[in-house]
Amino acid sequence: MKSAVSGGSQRAYWLKKLHEWHWISSAICLIGMLLFAFTGITLNHAGQIESKPRVETREGQMPEPLLAQLQAVQASLKEQDKSAASPTFPDPVNAFIRSEIKVDVAGRSVEWNDDEAYVALPRPGGDAWLRVDLKEGAVEYESTDRGWISYINDLHKGRNTGGAWSLFLDVFAVGCLVFCLTGLLILKMHSERRPLTWPMVGLGLVIPALLALLLIH
Repeated sequence: MKSAVSGGSQRAYWLKKLHEWHWISSAICLIGMLLFAFTGITLNHAGQIESKPRVETREGQMPEPLLAQLQAVQASLKEQDKSAASPTFPDPVNAFIRSEIKVDVAGRSVEWNDDEAYVALPRPGGDAWLRVDLKEGAVEYESTDRGWISYINDLHKGRNTGGAWSLFLDVFAVGCLVFCLTGLLILKMHSERRPLTWPMVGLGLVIPALLALLLIH
């Protein structure tokens, strides 16, 4: 009798703990799960959701002293091992671009070739680039905005989102695992009184498996 009571107390203790972990993980992941569920729909119907990209262009002229600095960097690269890392723009060039073009390219990777220096500026929901003509000094910038649907879709995929968002996705994924596993254990502990528990769980596995095997080619 005593062991039965002890076993019941232990079960109640773990059930309480599982419910605590389950609701805490669900609260932490709630907004993220809503976002990912919604973007799952938008990604699945991306071809049917029309968007008109908005393109913005800006132009400028690099001052001669700054152009000379870029030409010096280009000349030094020709003498280096091609496997060496390409340098970024010098600080005075970054300051000019920030002031005149209203774009921050400090620390950005630069592609150098004989005629131009090119900076790719991808971001969620759009794209951008900046080009400096190393002979004439012309500066060109183009930005493409594909709208908020494209933005949240890229957040879902982690496309061009940076390290902080990538870390968030990892933490969010762990939270979802805790939520799902504690839910599964809670189902197990209640399954004796709920006969449909395992058939319903089985359907969640069998239906997508059949769809994948039979209808995806």
